[in-house]
Amino acid sequence: MKKRARSAARPTNPLVRAPMRIGTLDAAAVVAELRQTHEEAEDPDVELMPADEELFGALLYLEKHARALSKQPPAVQRAAALKRVQLWEYLREQTELHQARAVDDARGAGAQWIQLAPVLAVGAASAAYNKAKRLKAAGLIDDPSSGHHVRRTPEAVLEAERRLARAEAAERRAQEEAQRRHALMVPVATRLLEQREALVRDEDTDYWLEEIEAVLPHCRTPLQMVSLKRYLDAALRSLTKLEQQSARSVALTDEARLALAAAVELQQE
Repeated sequence: MKKRARSAARPTNPLVRAPMRIGTLDAAAVVAELRQTHEEAEDPDVELMPADEELFGALLYLEKHARALSKQPPAVQRAAALKRVQLWEYLREQTELHQARAVDDARGAGAQWIQLAPVLAVGAASAAYNKAKRLKAAGLIDDPSSGHHVRRTPEAVLEAERRLARAEAAERRAQEEAQRRHALMVPVATRLLEQREALVRDEDTDYWLEEIEAVLPHCRTPLQMVSLKRYLDAALRSLTKLEQQSARSVALTDEARLALAAAVELQQE
């Protein structure tokens, strides 16, 4: 008997293929379109249809009253049915996201996987863990540049969660460094302003120092700190240009020299 050739397709292909998803959808607007379709078809019960925002109830109504469109052209019936399919798919995706959050809350409250098994409709703690990870995949992006969601396997979800945790840690470190620099920037800028009369200046330098003076008392928000840094950098560029033109230091006193050096050091960090 001739041996059957092995398929070239890998058995894991369904797991590694990037899943297609409805994603963002104005579900209420789609429900409103279906409501209008039923009104135009003179559905006698359309007033009983739930509000546009009540997606599940509206879908149940549309399913129950689908025959109200029976006298409409086939294209109208087909379009209405396709919209219902889209809304059910969207609802399923949203259900996964919210169920995953409920599982996280249960775990945070001390629930064991064996306790989650019956409410997740599985028979063992390991099955509950695996299902929870598959649910979590719905809310995780594998590659932000492509927008592909994570594969629906526990291993892929764990790797995505580790990657997300690393990214969040890096963001926290960047924010902490920015806060540290901002905390140093205010006294450095203040000290430079105090030595303004001991600096060789031109019109450009005076302009940026005045900008620093205006924003300095109000430096509390990140945007204000960014403005302060921009003005301080511009003032230092202007002072550096004056030094290059004259081949001499723009600081006329030791105090001014120290204030300028501190500002330059902060800029170079």
